Amino acid sequence: MLPTETTRKVERPREGYYATKVLGSDAFPVRMFLPHGYEPNYPYPLLVMLHGKGGDEDKIIKLAPKISRRNFVCLSLRGPRPIIEQELMTGFSWGLGKDQDSITEEYIFRSIENARRQFHIHSERIFLVGFCEGASQAYRIGLANPDKFAGVASLNGLIPSGGRPLARLKELRGKPVFHAHGLVNSVAPLSMASKDARLIQTAGMVVTSRTYPTNHRIHVDMLRDLNSWIVDLICKEDEY
Repeated sequence: MLPTETTRKVERPREGYYATKVLGSDAFPVRMFLPHGYEPNYPYPLLVMLHGKGGDEDKIIKLAPKISRRNFVCLSLRGPRPIIEQELMTGFSWGLGKDQDSITEEYIFRSIENARRQFHIHSERIFLVGFCEGASQAYRIGLANPDKFAGVASLNGLIPSGGRPLARLKELRGKPVFHAHGLVNSVAPLSMASKDARLIQTAGMVVTSRTYPTNHRIHVDMLRDLNSWIVDLICKEDEY
């Protein structure tokens, strides 16, 4: 006898990578990582991962299980500007500019909405995680929308120059930032990153700073410490 609607077993999504898109175009792809033992009744934190210059959504989502295989749903996006070297496309960049920035913001917010429709996401535990150039976008969008994100993580990145990054100063006070940087980063020097950390700390944001024995590349301990930072934040919330 065929199973009825009430007896048919519903399979929960399995750990792994999933592909989708938003805005109705292949130019706006989304990659997702579901954690091991995904439980539909549990509201998961969501990590929005933004790759560095020359990267893409496929490369950066592969770091998700190195952050944690169990704790988060993760999504990664693609920078809108292709990088062409010697007539070959080598990756993507986020670029900067008012027109490009507005497109990127819409891309990010629609991707989050899409993830929340598909999976059980905690609406108050959405984190922007930027890697190198992607960290500039994470800073820009996170500082401009403090009500939309639980925190910002910058791994080997800088606050973008120009504009008014602290325009929403009152709402930014108390917001957590994870600031991880390579000691010998020549692309985004530690001195500049440290200046950024002091700026936002002076503004009242809660900054956790860590340095690592690396250049502009991602050190595995950055990912381990990122996991610990988010878990600690969640545990502190649950205490109240």
